Amino acid sequence: MGFVPEQEYKFHPTRKWKFDFCFPLHKVAVEIEGGAWSKGRHTRGSGFVKDMEKYNAATELGWKILRFSPNDLGKSATYDQIKSTILSNC
Repeated sequence: MGFVPEQEYKFHPTRKWKFDFCFPLHKVAVEIEGGAWSKGRHTRGSGFVKDMEKYNAATELGWKILRFSPNDLGKSATYDQIKSTILSNC
């Protein structure tokens, strides 16, 4: 792709929130949502609500957030979508 993401990037000025991966210059974040089928943190009530708060705050700060499952990693369609989103911000 030609772009190297930063990992565990702290994006918020006062909260400790981090993105799994991101491209700070383009304000594009990639979140990997694990546990969808095993009742993981992201699908339980409190975790889901906390994720909504994080994503809404990031959106207010101008970030575009792409969410994927672990199964999406390594797929060309995933990288194409990330690349397309980055290029739309150039």
